[in-house]
Amino acid sequence: MQRALITGITGQDGSYLAELLLEKGYEVHGIVRRASSINRARIDHLAPHEHGPQKRLFLHYGDLADSVSLVKLLYQLQPDEIYNLAAQSHVRVSFDIPEYTADIVGVGAARILEAIIESGIGKKVRFYQASSSEMFGKVQAVPQVETTPFWPRSPYACAKLMAHWLTVNYRESYGLFACSGILFNHESPRRGESFVTRKITLAAARIKAGRQKELYLGNLDSQRDWGYAKEYVEGMWRMLQQEQPGDYVLATNETHTIRAFLDAAFARVNLDWHDHVKFDERLLRPAEVELLIGDYAKARRELGWEPATRMKGLAELMVDADLAAHSRPA
Repeated sequence: MQRALITGITGQDGSYLAELLLEKGYEVHGIVRRASSINRARIDHLAPHEHGPQKRLFLHYGDLADSVSLVKLLYQLQPDEIYNLAAQSHVRVSFDIPEYTADIVGVGAARILEAIIESGIGKKVRFYQASSSEMFGKVQAVPQVETTPFWPRSPYACAKLMAHWLTVNYRESYGLFACSGILFNHESPRRGESFVTRKITLAAARIKAGRQKELYLGNLDSQRDWGYAKEYVEGMWRMLQQEQPGDYVLATNETHTIRAFLDAAFARVNLDWHDHVKFDERLLRPAEVELLIGDYAKARRELGWEPATRMKGLAELMVDADLAAHSRPA
């Protein structure tokens, strides 16, 4: 039985990846941070895997800020695959807490890569690093591919760039099977409520249900390449099944403005977003990323991976999920 370790297992991507790996017969281990309140809603439905003789889901307390715990855990588990998905992943918030973002996202990747070496599992383990399209920032080519120069425009993007190049460096220096997935925006009903797509779909559902009147947003002209997170974790897994490690863009090769996402989401509930959306300058980034669009040709060619869900369908499935949760009388 293959054994996988996921950092960030309680997040959007981590929960979908845990589902996928369990379906494929893996024994799945996840790192969770100790907190005064338990926030595991995204993986609660996987609880049946925690009981009985066939238990295959295990959670461990740990933190990317604690290198000793990482070394001990890797030595104990001897995983076949590691997926590093943990992060302070909100771009706007990274301007408010840049040091913490750099420590968890950038130095955190260094800690787990070094833990692989120190625990002695470097020759057997396959490592996945969650890189980000935000690294392209002030884009130098359209569309963006694996070889497009990076120009990060936020502390988050800078930290992701550090983690990305560390992954390349450890691959070249130590012969690790280490891959970076440069994932463009990928959303789902499990997306955090502070991210713009989920803010929009939640607002559409709540306004339709009479539970909310207005939605405050920042820049509506930013263009993003939006895909479905559940499909993207399949790409992560496929990267670690190749004969040789490499870096891959996962995207849809389509770009849409936030206005277009608003159109699709509010149309799903027969509302006009212009009647409800207000501008809030506090939601603007100090440095904006205006356009992201990824070409996934390498992933299609080498991994056999393609996205099935595009922006409109994504917005609709997210609204439908939020509507189901918020349409009951208050």
